[in-house]
Amino acid sequence: MPFFGIDIWNAYELSWLNLRGKPQVGILTVIVPADSPNIIESKSFKLYLNSFSQAKLAGADALCELLRADLSAGFGAPVQVSVVAQDAFAGQKIEELEGLQLDRLDIDADEYQPNISFLKTSQDDSPVEEKLVSHLLKTNCPVTGQPDWASLQIHYVGFPINQEGLLKYLISLRTESGFHEQCVERIFMDILRQCRPTKLAIYARFTRRGGIDINPWRSNFTTGMRPSNARHARQ
Repeated sequence: MPFFGIDIWNAYELSWLNLRGKPQVGILTVIVPADSPNIIESKSFKLYLNSFSQAKLAGADALCELLRADLSAGFGAPVQVSVVAQDAFAGQKIEELEGLQLDRLDIDADEYQPNISFLKTSQDDSPVEEKLVSHLLKTNCPVTGQPDWASLQIHYVGFPINQEGLLKYLISLRTESGFHEQCVERIFMDILRQCRPTKLAIYARFTRRGGIDINPWRSNFTTGMRPSNARHARQ
């Protein structure tokens, strides 16, 4: 694949019992490598997590060990698992994606089927490095048909991408069906093929459904850092 990356899953409806039977709650984060051979469907993921609601466990570490083993088997690749305990909830951040807002552009939009012809560059200009952000991405779950809403950051180095065309392209995905991971990979590949940047990274923060949000990141270059997992206002 011409990219690497991770999928960051956050589950906000996690509960289990301590050894004395008292309910415990936490926020679960699971980090899945982009090259895992399997995708776990989010509804089954939720049902699996709910199965722990009456399980007596020695603590969050014991829960993480069970989750790590089961989810690594399900995804077909090693995953990282962590739980934010209740006493650390106050330290959780809300922040927005960094970059120039595409949504500021006053455009007409009337195409809602994927249209890669909107993706164009200006090769008369010098290459640039930009981070562009839109909150207007909508795709659809291929299982339930329900809408999936997301904010998207496009970080690239290359000839300037026409911003109006890029925004129209993202809006044209409004009727597209696909899992979160597949939709982000489609956007990555469409921009890579049409605009030919030398460096490209796509990061999507999807709003939660069923108490779970999934946030895929795909890139063909590294800064030595993962994207922030701080949730934004819509999450």
